[in-house]
Amino acid sequence: MLTLFDNKKEIIGFIITFVILIFLIPFLNAYPSEESLFHVSNFKISLWGKYICYAVLAMSLNLLWGYTGLLCLCQSLFFAIGGYMMGMYLMLMIGDRGAYKSILPDFMVFLGYQDLPMHWKPFYSFWFASGAVLWVPGLVALVFGFLAFRSRIKGVYFSILTQALTYAACLLFFRNDFTFGGNNGFTDFKEILGADINHALTQRTLYIVSCLFMVLVYLLISWILNTKFGKVQQAIRDSESRVRFSGYSTTHYKLILFVVSAMIAGVAGALYVPQVGIINPDEMAPAKSLDVVVWVAVGGRGTKYGPIIGAIVVNMLKSYTTQAFPESWLIILGFIFVFVVLLMPDGIVGLPNTIKKWRQNGFQSLRFKNLIKRFI
Repeated sequence: MLTLFDNKKEIIGFIITFVILIFLIPFLNAYPSEESLFHVSNFKISLWGKYICYAVLAMSLNLLWGYTGLLCLCQSLFFAIGGYMMGMYLMLMIGDRGAYKSILPDFMVFLGYQDLPMHWKPFYSFWFASGAVLWVPGLVALVFGFLAFRSRIKGVYFSILTQALTYAACLLFFRNDFTFGGNNGFTDFKEILGADINHALTQRTLYIVSCLFMVLVYLLISWILNTKFGKVQQAIRDSESRVRFSGYSTTHYKLILFVVSAMIAGVAGALYVPQVGIINPDEMAPAKSLDVVVWVAVGGRGTKYGPIIGAIVVNMLKSYTTQAFPESWLIILGFIFVFVVLLMPDGIVGLPNTIKKWRQNGFQSLRFKNLIKRFI
């Protein structure tokens, strides 16, 4: 197990985080009374579940951007596809308890459908839906990645192309005739595996599963980085041409990582939907992928736990700001990103080293000089 961690401090931090997230928060939701100061409400459990799913999404991007040098702007697409695959199962589990008392989903009844489309019928099975959460985003990533990497598209061109893919898919899912609910998407879920989806026990279980999956992804990334594959991966980030001249097929490495990151994002989306209670095309909008980039940058690109911290901190700040100053959130988010790029290039996890450099160099450092020149 020691090989999965860089030092003893990381092991201690991992254990403390594991205990707090997986044991303490559900315990404070289940046992203290609602009047207790230490009680964690059902709403906060689902809110923290959303934060954890976003943290996993940020980790999937960091696997590409932080360790491979691929700035992918379609992670929200894979996240939403995974959410839609699980959402199809949840919609079918509503049965005749919808507004129209039909076994068809409400939006299909509204649009005049008489029968359930063929591609919906396998999603009566939870296990088929769970498999689709992996293979559908993975297949999209495999096809797109093969075409892009074979053509040696990289850098800003790869970012633009992935953003274009996200935008095209978003427009497609907004169409009512695409059988995915149009702009309203899926909502009003009733149960999952026979359990009331809104029950406190179900929400706690979903939250714990989300945390366990985050831990699994953390350990998977740690293991990859300690293998030969991971060393080549980081070498591609530093100088892809040298790796190619050394005899390695960088196309294969990037394609495998692209597919793996898409599958991770898909599972995160599948866990997100039953906890939040809705999935619609807004979750795959290009702006969502840009948000993920901000989370990774704020937490610390190229670090194992930076994306987790960045996703949770930024989304906690968003939850507060959108209530207290609803019209100012985008301005605040833009300020945070600019501040991190200019003064905190290593993010929150690199802040101690950044402060140390500030103390050593003061305002004589090149970064401060350039910043001051821009304002004078």
